[in-house]
Amino acid sequence: MCSAWYEEKCSAIADGRRRGKGSDLYSCLCVWLYFSTLWGHAAPQCPASCHCAWDTGTVLCSDAELRAIPEGIPPETVSLHLERNYIREIPESAFSHLVHLRDLYLSHNRIDSLATGALRHLGPELRMLDLSHNHLRHASREEFGSTRAKTRLYHNPWHCDCALQELMETLNLEPETVNGIICESSVRGVGEGSRWEDPGSHGEHTGQSLVKLLDSGVNFCSLQRKTTDVAMLVTMFVWFFMVIVYVVYYVRQNQAEARRHLEYLKSLPSPRKTPTETDTLSTGF
Repeated sequence: MCSAWYEEKCSAIADGRRRGKGSDLYSCLCVWLYFSTLWGHAAPQCPASCHCAWDTGTVLCSDAELRAIPEGIPPETVSLHLERNYIREIPESAFSHLVHLRDLYLSHNRIDSLATGALRHLGPELRMLDLSHNHLRHASREEFGSTRAKTRLYHNPWHCDCALQELMETLNLEPETVNGIICESSVRGVGEGSRWEDPGSHGEHTGQSLVKLLDSGVNFCSLQRKTTDVAMLVTMFVWFFMVIVYVVYYVRQNQAEARRHLEYLKSLPSPRKTPTETDTLSTGF
């Protein structure tokens, strides 16, 4: 179809040349039409339900009722808007080809999980990462990689623990929104109840700003280590108690067996001397 259109246009130009036009103009127009046709077919395509502004490298997919990261995002994308959709998760290879990406907006979705290394492939040019207003509860450094972009994480139902604390110490959090990172639940310290209970049920630091807690000296990694140490001590005590019980049981069983064997030996009749042996002894004397 492309070549037919090109041949039609060139034929029209050739007719004009035969009517007196210059051959140089004919050649230039044909070459221009040829490359224009190729460029039109090689131009990047915009994903469905999105709007692309090629002059600024912006891809707008906001309010598009998307349930997953759209496929076919142009590699030249500089700013990607995916706000106000129904996206639930970020797969690992979602943005691996967007090496020029500077702004990534994912706020007001339903994201509750990040694949390991989901944001690790984002290039060093990234300057804004917006994950606010989602359903994130857990996150660690493995998901974010080494990004130094200004990051928004507020308005998520965070479970504050050691992994989240380490992540906060690594990320470049936006100062204006950092106090909006609130602990909806938190890891339990020693004496706060069973560590097997639902972490969302109670917690000493529920409803408090994570950054303010860390600034006040709260160390979730220390609480987690103490809880782990207590659990290990309890486990060791249980094993030691089981070993002691087994040893006592084994000794008692051996004593009972020894007593039964002794009683059996005592119940056996004592050996008596035969008459021949008695006569022999008498004759000797």
